[in-house]
Amino acid sequence: MGRLNRVALGLAALTAGVFALRRARPPRVNGDRAGDRWLTVTINRPPADVQPGGALPAPLDRFGDRLESRVLPAPGNRGTELAVRLKETLPALVTSVPARLMGKDPRQEVRTALRDAKALLEAGEVMRPDTPPTTHHTPAGKVVGLLSRRSGGEGVL
Repeated sequence: MGRLNRVALGLAALTAGVFALRRARPPRVNGDRAGDRWLTVTINRPPADVQPGGALPAPLDRFGDRLESRVLPAPGNRGTELAVRLKETLPALVTSVPARLMGKDPRQEVRTALRDAKALLEAGEVMRPDTPPTTHHTPAGKVVGLLSRRSGGEGVL
């Protein structure tokens, strides 16, 4: 078996293992459905800077009344915790693993906006990778690229 085939087989086994672990987890956390969980980041800024005048920071402000939010001091005086979640209840089919892989989970847009808001508040800009990339795509790199693009909305598969 060639090296490329072993790498592809290893990636396939890793991907299957990730999906098996994700499916084995219980869908409820603290009594809430997975689609209703709070999405939280810790921002190294005081609460007055995070939600000035009660308004959500950009780019979360574009969601308007579709989000509910809470701002709390982070433990140990280490900044501010900003938590948001969609107000509407999402059906389980929309938040399933296949929906996330196809990029159809509406929470991914909220996660991305939350991560961008953190970057804007802490650094003043959202850093993006160089385009075009400085490397060439290999077969294994294409698989990793596909997985990382699909997990980008939440940081995990």
